[in-house]
Amino acid sequence: MLKFLGSICSRASSTVVGGLRDALERLIELPRNIKQACLLALDMFYVTVAMWAAVAFRYGHTDFTLGSVEIFCGVFTVLVSAVIFLRLGLYRAVIRFMGQQAIWAIITAVSYSTLILGAAVFFTQAEVPRSMPFIYWGLAMLGIGGTRLSVRAYYQAKLRSMSENVIIYGAGASGRQLLTALNHGDQYRAVFFVDDDIRLQHAVINGLQVAHPDHIEQLIAAHDITQVLLAVPSASPERRKEIINSLVGLPVYVRTVPRIAELVAGEASVNQIQDIDLDDLLGREPVPAKPELIDRCITGKVVMVTGAGGSIGSELCRQILAASPRELILLDNSEYALYNIERELRATLEHTAYDFNIVPLLGSVQDQRRLESVYRTFSVNTVYHAAAYKHVPMVEYNVAEGVANNVFGTWYAAEAARKAGVDTFVLVSTDKAVRPTNVMGASKRFAEMILQGLAQRDTHTRFCMVRFGNVLGSSGSVVPLFREQIESGGPVTVTHPEVTRYFMSITEAAQLVLQAGAMGTGGDVFVLDMGEPVRIVDLARRMIRLSGYEMDHDTHVGEHIDIEFIGLRPGEKLYEELLLGSNVTGTGHAMIMRAEEECLTYGQMHHYVSELIRYCDALDCDGITKVLRAAVSGFMEHEVRHDYLWTKQGQVGEQPRAPVVVSNVKELFPEKSP
Repeated sequence: MLKFLGSICSRASSTVVGGLRDALERLIELPRNIKQACLLALDMFYVTVAMWAAVAFRYGHTDFTLGSVEIFCGVFTVLVSAVIFLRLGLYRAVIRFMGQQAIWAIITAVSYSTLILGAAVFFTQAEVPRSMPFIYWGLAMLGIGGTRLSVRAYYQAKLRSMSENVIIYGAGASGRQLLTALNHGDQYRAVFFVDDDIRLQHAVINGLQVAHPDHIEQLIAAHDITQVLLAVPSASPERRKEIINSLVGLPVYVRTVPRIAELVAGEASVNQIQDIDLDDLLGREPVPAKPELIDRCITGKVVMVTGAGGSIGSELCRQILAASPRELILLDNSEYALYNIERELRATLEHTAYDFNIVPLLGSVQDQRRLESVYRTFSVNTVYHAAAYKHVPMVEYNVAEGVANNVFGTWYAAEAARKAGVDTFVLVSTDKAVRPTNVMGASKRFAEMILQGLAQRDTHTRFCMVRFGNVLGSSGSVVPLFREQIESGGPVTVTHPEVTRYFMSITEAAQLVLQAGAMGTGGDVFVLDMGEPVRIVDLARRMIRLSGYEMDHDTHVGEHIDIEFIGLRPGEKLYEELLLGSNVTGTGHAMIMRAEEECLTYGQMHHYVSELIRYCDALDCDGITKVLRAAVSGFMEHEVRHDYLWTKQGQVGEQPRAPVVVSNVKELFPEKSP
């Protein structure tokens, strides 16, 4: 019988609670003006009940009558209280996000209402106990404030049931700001701070206990933690690396707030949670820039960037903008890419004190007459040549066009710069140009030799080039590909378990290019000391683990993402090099070296360019590779097997065709004789 009654009571209470919850949900969904009117009416009801209950509490019974004077005092208090509550903005605050200011507004409003009641009772000599206003204050606070706090508590409990449990790593100012931001959202629920500061151990900050980093694994298991949010923007790169390495093996998604430099510059805010920086994934120190070197070829000068819409070109433009040139010329053959970078730069310019013109120009670097016209018309002082086809397999699929863009584009841009009297011409090169195994690398090495050959002539223009490894985050980089594959549930594809690459951030790459232009004397090859190469499979593993997933060999139980080895792509090799030899010298920058490498004479280079033009015009891929093998050191036997046009024509495996006979080289190569 007792069990039966208990079940009935349980069902009844569940029904009542469910009905109240549904009613509250319907109330929350009402239009805001209707909710404000309902809340005002409810508050006035609480004011009325609080006045009656205050008298009843004082008398100790409810068997009393109120005269006309007492009723007047009550009505007057209700009306004036309504005006006060409206004026103090009690109904502007959203209850579910109510903070400290709203609570103080309630206390102030009830206190004013109590003063009005006391004054009315005093001046009308109403027959009520003199302690009644003080009791009224407590009862009114309980009703008016309690209702709001109850709704707020209900809503926050609902959010907590729907949100992810997270740990904030760092209990400093940034961590506290992040906690405040999370408390006003519905996506995350912070359950612990973690900090290695001994003074904060076991302390409670803003309602959260501070735990030691050694206990983070137990906290993750005990509280079903899904993410760790790093709030250590001022930590040194070494410390950030240590923290991230300590979290790599844990089954949580590791994210971070922006760095202190971005916060101070106003470029980001603490509540902008983002993925781990690419630099942190690398675990290497960024190369420090020397502003005086960057400014030397930019500040107060007319600067032009070819390939301005690409990954490197667009970052060059951002860095150049910060150095305040006299005018910035953007050249790209992609209308959409040019539109994007121009819009971004103009938006940035509006928020700075700089005042210079940005000129977007559509065009190809293979159009020498247009380039020379641009140089002369705008009196260009410095050119950063970033226009190139850089994707290794794509150039293998389109050999003639890849060589034409990378080789002839560099020739035309550099020759036009020499004729127009440009001061500095800087080529953006790649580590794939060193002993290349693919057409893209060979074409970039040939582009380097073009500048080395032009530097041998009596010219006003200083030609130099900058060689560096893979750029994290650029188009075609493995990091965006890995992130996309992880978000889609895997697998993450790696070409080979032993493949290694040199990496640098896109900001570093741009800064290196700009500084090299200031240090060049003519024909210089600048190389960055990039430290040790990174195994791609290790990078993939770090990204998988920091995204909260496991791999088959991990011991944690959770969602798994596999790594799949797909084999080297056309033209790829296991490792890259930065130098052809060991003959290097220092520069004015501790992390930049000047490579002393063999090069062709201007006459030899001119001859090879003439041959390449003939073979490219004939779409003869075998002839193109034959010239590249003869000109580029380290480019050994390379059979063209992947060029789509060459394959479709059935030329793969056949003997090279004779080149097109041109009676006068100047017909295809105007004004290029030595």
